[in-house]
Amino acid sequence: MRILTRATLPGIAEGEIDVPSETLTFLVATERGAPAELTEERTKAAVPFGGKYRVVDFSLANCLHSGLRQILVLTQYRSHSLHKHLRDGWSLFNAELGEFITPLPPQMRADGGWYLGLVDALRQNRYLIERNPARRLLLLDGGAVYRMDYAELLRFHDEQQAQVTAALRTVTENSAPSAYRVECSEDHRITGLLGPIGEHSPTGLAPMGVLVIGKDYLLEQLDHLVRVGNGHAEMDFVATLLQASGAARAVGYRFGGERGRVSQDGYWSDLGSVDAYYQAHMSLLEARPALDLYQPGWNILTYQGQYPPARTVPGPNSGNEGVFVNSMLASGALICGGAVNRSVLSPCVKVDDGAIVDGAILFDRVHVGAGAELNRCILDKDVVVSPGARIGFDRKEDRARFSVSPEGVVVVPKDARV
Repeated sequence: MRILTRATLPGIAEGEIDVPSETLTFLVATERGAPAELTEERTKAAVPFGGKYRVVDFSLANCLHSGLRQILVLTQYRSHSLHKHLRDGWSLFNAELGEFITPLPPQMRADGGWYLGLVDALRQNRYLIERNPARRLLLLDGGAVYRMDYAELLRFHDEQQAQVTAALRTVTENSAPSAYRVECSEDHRITGLLGPIGEHSPTGLAPMGVLVIGKDYLLEQLDHLVRVGNGHAEMDFVATLLQASGAARAVGYRFGGERGRVSQDGYWSDLGSVDAYYQAHMSLLEARPALDLYQPGWNILTYQGQYPPARTVPGPNSGNEGVFVNSMLASGALICGGAVNRSVLSPCVKVDDGAIVDGAILFDRVHVGAGAELNRCILDKDVVVSPGARIGFDRKEDRARFSVSPEGVVVVPKDARV
């Protein structure tokens, strides 16, 4: 068994200033999140993505490559799946060196119950913040997919002598929407917030769920922030913090710039709807995908079961060759005389003889029976599609049985028998 230490884990090169060692990371995975059709059984951070990953893997991989080794994962809503994934896929760090990735559900201390939002979660865990020697906190939304070198963000925060630094993405008419936008001066200082979006141009800069804040400043502001937001879950932490900061030095860090060791593909998505989730997968199949999963040295880690290799074989009765075109197949996927086109197949998916899968996302252990046809659909784990069944061809019939998105993507729930 290989022992992982600071020398063997990716992150800070030898001789660099160890900026991340002074940082305590809170990864927020408390809410159910959207799309609701995929979060019935799990929190959003645990939703499968890209055939082999979970959504949370992207933020955690960013931490790993950025040298961050002290990570508390705030959990609450249906957290078993996420806890299991963290245990199986992210037990990487060496506790003897003070490194950890630790789930942190509500501790039900004397002054707290369930987390009412991020501010309340930080308040309830104030004792953990106070006793940690880190001088800054990095707060991350565990429900977004992107790649980012947090080490450069932390260096920027120090260079600017900021108390609060918010990572900002560029919003265009074609990008993921934002409830509000941030105004920045030429020297990076945040000067104001604009919103709601309907009252202003949809373009500009918007927070992306990544925030650096000085520990002492946070502890000073925490009680005030709780009073401002009344502890409610729907309170947007970034907006509230920036509005309450007053004379504090709050700056914006432009995502997708030249800084950092990760290639700047500029991709960010909060997968906020079924259509956004579906389109994010279809974009992975483009000749030049918007999200670069193939950069050497910035791989996305995850848990992978010990499954056999993916394989195509002739159908047992017809002799049809199993084929797949422009698709992603995870380990254990088996195409037995079926045809798969522009689709993403998770581990241990089976497609039987004569079945046609086109523009579909199939989660773990989905079984598509012989002669079945799937089109523009998402099938959750352990769905069994009977021989000859059809999904995604008759909108009225699909709506009578399943959820159908505004753009016509059908979602079949976990364990369904079609």
